[in-house]
Parts: sequence; structure tokens; C-alpha cells
Amino acid sequence: MSVTATFTVSGMTCGHCVSSVTEEISELDGVTDVSVVLDSGAVTVTSSRELGQDEVKAAVTEAGYQLVG
Repeated sequence: MSVTATFTVSGMTCGHCVSSVTEEISELDGVTDVSVVLDSGAVTVTSSRELGQDEVKAAVTEAGYQLVG
């Protein structure tokens, strides 16, 4: 089973920001793909299990950014 969820991240301004967020979220258990749209801050995560918002927020915070909502 594959689960896809989209989150919004604020504070990203460049490719390095995208890389940092992608790297941290990719390390979460079960994550198979991370797609980031810099202009909108949309982060689409595909995983083998449903991810909790708290664990995604922790990964985004670790990267130095904020999860919106």
C-alpha cells in the first residue's frame, strides 16, 4: 500500500532549502518519495505507511523550516 500526503513548508528560498527538507523527510521510516515545489512550498510525500503530522513537522523543523497548518 502506498500513501501520499501533501504538506506546506514555509521559509524555503533556494535549491539548498529543497535539498535539506527532502533529505530530512526521506529519512522517516517508510518514505519512498519526496517532491518539493519551491515556489508554493508544497511538499508531497509518498510512503508505505501513513505518516503522522508530528513526525513530518519534526523532520521539517530539523531541516530548519516550518510546517504550515
